Amino acid sequence: MKHISDIAKMVAVAVLLLTTCSLAQAAYIYRGNSTYSSDILYTYDGRYLYRGRSTYSSDILYTYYRGHVYHGRSTYSSDIVCTWDLRYVYRGNSTYSSDIVCTWDGRYLYRGRSTYSSDIVYTYCNGHVYQGRSTYSSDIVCTTDGHIPIPLLMLIM
Repeated sequence: MKHISDIAKMVAVAVLLLTTCSLAQAAYIYRGNSTYSSDILYTYDGRYLYRGRSTYSSDILYTYYRGHVYHGRSTYSSDIVCTWDLRYVYRGNSTYSSDIVCTWDGRYLYRGRSTYSSDIVYTYCNGHVYQGRSTYSSDIVCTTDGHIPIPLLMLIM
């Protein structure tokens, strides 16, 4: 009897996980300071970045998987656009310092391997991406309502 009880628990946990995963919401990227549905530029579902509010496979721009960004729906190594190690974004499948495209410190995205204030390309704060080091509302490039991996934001800016 104990064996059946364990199986029932595992089934209950699996159903709970599947239900929770199916209720997960997509994150949206909006134009400027807007959060109106008419201003949605991109949709990110945790793996795919779609054009607009779409979640059709034909509208997939990039796939984010295990620190790599791929063209379209691909996960072939030949289709890697960039690689991310949570600090640096590298060109293609490289992790060589000469291939660093930008540096992320949790708030600022810097050009190349720099961390100088003059090399800040974007500032991220409270779901807003600002141009340069600014945090003025007039300098908001886009707004997000969920987690978007930095290399995907970098590619669409």
